Amino acid sequence: VSMGTNIRHEMSFDVAVGATKEGKIRAVSLQGISNTGAYGEHCLTTFMVAGSKTLPLYNKVDAVHFGGDIVYTNLPPAGAYRGYGAPQGLFPLDCAIDELAHEMKMDPLKLKEMNSIREGETSPIFEIMGEGREGVPQIMRSCKLQECIDLGKKAIDWDSKRGKKTRNGTKVRGVGCALAMQGSGIPKIDMGAATIKMNEDGSFNLLVGATDLGTGSDTILGQIAAEVLTVPLEKIIVYSSDTDLTPFDVGAYASSTTYVSGNAVRLAAEKIKEKVLDLASEYLEKDRSELTLESGVIRGKDGSSVSLSELCTMHMYTFNQQQISESASYVGEESPPPFAASFAEVEVDTDTGKITLINYVSYADCGLALNPIQAVGQLEGASMQGIGWALYEDIIYAKNGRMLTNDFFTYKVPSRMDYGKLTCGLVDSYEPTGPFGAKSIGEIGIDTPIPAIANAIFDATGIRLRHAPFKSERVLFEILSMEV
Repeated sequence: VSMGTNIRHEMSFDVAVGATKEGKIRAVSLQGISNTGAYGEHCLTTFMVAGSKTLPLYNKVDAVHFGGDIVYTNLPPAGAYRGYGAPQGLFPLDCAIDELAHEMKMDPLKLKEMNSIREGETSPIFEIMGEGREGVPQIMRSCKLQECIDLGKKAIDWDSKRGKKTRNGTKVRGVGCALAMQGSGIPKIDMGAATIKMNEDGSFNLLVGATDLGTGSDTILGQIAAEVLTVPLEKIIVYSSDTDLTPFDVGAYASSTTYVSGNAVRLAAEKIKEKVLDLASEYLEKDRSELTLESGVIRGKDGSSVSLSELCTMHMYTFNQQQISESASYVGEESPPPFAASFAEVEVDTDTGKITLINYVSYADCGLALNPIQAVGQLEGASMQGIGWALYEDIIYAKNGRMLTNDFFTYKVPSRMDYGKLTCGLVDSYEPTGPFGAKSIGEIGIDTPIPAIANAIFDATGIRLRHAPFKSERVLFEILSMEV
C-alpha cells in the first residue's frame, strides 16, 4: 500500500438475521457505516454493492433492511478495489448466518445451502438496488452454486472435520465455509465496443477499448473472435486500449470485460462472418443458404469453396473492391452473477494465538470458462488477496491521520510460504446472455476468504472475530478472556 494511492473503503455493519426453527431465514438487516476518507470517490456505489451483491444470495426472506451512512474523515481517500464493497458486506452477513446456525445447533453450511438462490429464481433486491441507483430485474439463468458447495465440501472433508476441534498439543483445528455471488458488469451503464478489420492473408485486426490489466482479456477477446470466424487464435491480431485507434470502452472494472467487451467482440465477429458469406455468395454465384464457414474456408454444398484469404484478396484488388470491416457495441441489460463456495481449515495455537491457514478450497461457477487456465488463475489470485486481507494486511494511522504502515516491512503482504494448500476449481454452467455462455470470474474469489477463515477460527476456538485482519494478539486476548 502506498500513501500516494487510494485505499479500500473501511466499513462496519450491524447485522440481524432471523429464521424459523426449521432454519428458513425470514429477515435480514444490514446497517452500516463507510469511511470514504477525505474525498467521496466511489463512496455511494461501493456502499450499495455491499448490499446488492450479498443480500440477493439469500432470496427466501420475507423482509430485508439495508441502510447506513458514509462519512468523511481526515484519512486518505478510499477508491475502487477488487470486490468493490462486496467483501465488506459478505463478511458480516455470512458470519451472522454462521453464528445463527450454531445458536440453532445446525450445520452452518446446511443453513446457507437451504436458503441460497438457485437457477430459475430471482430476488426483488436486484431491481431495487444497483450501483448508485436502482438496479434491474434478473432471473438466474445459470447457477451451479450447489455443485460448487458439493465439490468444496468433499475437498475440505467438511463432515468429518466440522466441530471436532482436533488438537495437537497447544494447536487446535477448525473449518469454516462461505458462499458468495458477484456480478458481470453494471447493467445499462457498462458499454464495450470492438472493430474487426480483415486482411488479405486471412488474418483479422481486432481493435478493442478494453484494457488488459493482467487478466488475460486480450487473449479471451481474441479467442471469442477466432471462434466465431473459425480461424486459429494466431490469426487474430489484438490491439487494445489506445484511444487514438481503438473504439470506446468504459473501462476494465466491475468484472465486465469478458461479458461486456466479449459480447461486443462476438457481435462484431458475427457481422464479419455474415458479410464474408454474402460476398462469397456473390463471388461463387451460389445461394447464401448453401454456404458454410469452417476452418477459415467458405464451402458450398456442391464442393465449391473459397478461403478467407482468397476472398479478401479478391475484394481488395480485383472483384467488388472494398475493405471488409465491421464494428459493434454492447451494453448489458443485466449482470448475471458468478457464484462461489469456499472452505477454510485453520490451526490456532492457543498459547500464542497464531493462526495458520492449513487448507483453503474455493469452487466457482463463472458460466462456461472460455480459458479455464486463466479463469482458475483469476480465482487463485483473488483468493490469495482475500487471504492477505483476512490475516495480514492492515493499514494503521497515527492520531493525526498519517499512515504508519507505508512500506512492506510494516504492511505484510502474504507470500506462498504463508498459507498451506490452495485448491481452486470451476464448475461449468451456461449463461445464455454471455459470449459462448461465459460470466465473470475476476472478483468473486476475494469475497469469501474473510468469512470462511473467521468461521473456521470460531469452529476451532469458539471465538468470534469481527474485525479483519485477524491478528494473533487479538485471538490470544480472547482466549485468555475465556479462561478468566
